[in-house]
Amino acid sequence: MSVTIAPVRLILVMLILLLDCVIAKIALGGLTEQQLATKPMKGWRRMLLYPLWLLGRFQFFLMGFHYISVKGKKATCEEVPIFIIAPHTTFFDAIIVFVLGLESSSVVSREENGKAPLFGILVRALQPVFVSRTDPHSRQNTVREIIRRSQPGSEWPQILIFPEGTCANRTCLISFKPGAFYPGLPVQPVALHYKTKPDTVIWTWEGPNALTCLWLTFCNWNNELEVEFLPVYKPNDEEKKDAKLFARNVRDVIAKAMDIPVTDHTFEDCRLMMEASKIGLPMEAGIVEFHKIMVKLGLKLSDVQEQLPKYAEIAKSKGYISIEDFAEYLKLPISPALEEVFAMYDRDGSGNIDFREYVIGCSLVAKPASNEKTLTLAFKLFGGEKGYITKEELVQILESSFTMADNEAEELFNQVDEAKSGEITFDQFKAFADKKPEYATLFKTFQELSEAESYQEQGNLNFDKDKND
Repeated sequence: MSVTIAPVRLILVMLILLLDCVIAKIALGGLTEQQLATKPMKGWRRMLLYPLWLLGRFQFFLMGFHYISVKGKKATCEEVPIFIIAPHTTFFDAIIVFVLGLESSSVVSREENGKAPLFGILVRALQPVFVSRTDPHSRQNTVREIIRRSQPGSEWPQILIFPEGTCANRTCLISFKPGAFYPGLPVQPVALHYKTKPDTVIWTWEGPNALTCLWLTFCNWNNELEVEFLPVYKPNDEEKKDAKLFARNVRDVIAKAMDIPVTDHTFEDCRLMMEASKIGLPMEAGIVEFHKIMVKLGLKLSDVQEQLPKYAEIAKSKGYISIEDFAEYLKLPISPALEEVFAMYDRDGSGNIDFREYVIGCSLVAKPASNEKTLTLAFKLFGGEKGYITKEELVQILESSFTMADNEAEELFNQVDEAKSGEITFDQFKAFADKKPEYATLFKTFQELSEAESYQEQGNLNFDKDKND
């Protein structure tokens, strides 16, 4: 298919895309961003969206989505102002716009989508509610705009929302963001069933990139999709007052229809793991689970960060501790949640844990976007105060902080310790870093150890104060 049908499909889709962009450009001509966000397009501008809709549906036909089966009945504008669509697994989910029609084309979309080459102008033509994942005020602005557009008598079309906020792999439904549920109005859940085998459409933060997914999907002769409109969900009084409860209950309805489980993980957890990956941490290191358990304990990350210097001092002097000591240090009662945290580190079932590992975990969760301070703390805790570390100490650091295999850590040590002295000094780190740039961040931390030492001794280790979600 890569040398026959896929290239033909790609050429035709790109030609239609260029025509789409021309039509969208004309429709948006003369309108400011403020005007686009204030009121829906009308008149001849609105009429130009119909050829866009037809061309878009034809594009998906060329991509292999020859027939989209529809199950259930779509609710009218009078019945519901909002469609809740899940699971969100791929950029191909945009096809739902063409299934629902232009009267239901008001969407909530990432801000980045409106800036993408070619596709950006098509997204803007739909006049979406743009969401920024980095702007701290974006959440409140998005909620206000959803409420405004969904009010009775509004001129805006029905709103399409993927409440998961990110793409997952369809094995479960992650937490629904509550923004769509704050208005407290009836919603219609919509389940997307992709039935193509092999499944080439899934696009997540770990796995094949967008171009690979696109090309493999082009190589499928037929891509099957079923859109299932579930019964309209009308919130009760309790759900109207609690958007998160409303969101959980609607998620349960879709999960039952999909016959898949739910999980309380969110996009922010995925983001945390992506940041961990960027700084060299394995994504399976359990950081997300650690974060969830911290929530169970009722510990705020800001509180954890404030307590880190104190924890570090305890760790240096105590080392291995029992669950009673653990509860005392955290000033918490012994509970199932605390036992769960303790069990994460009690790998051998001895009833004692290395408190230093817990401190490193706290540091990673409190500031996941930077590992330099975490490693500084790790070197301090595992022997770096004397100006060098041994092979055993390095293995312990990399195993506990990065779940690096012992043999890999030992190999790294041997590469740095060219003199075979059994110790690694800063000069050796620097020399090796010049040859191996991929370890530069790790070695730079060692250089900063002396600067951080005075702060640690005063109980004021200065962790990165940049705000992170």
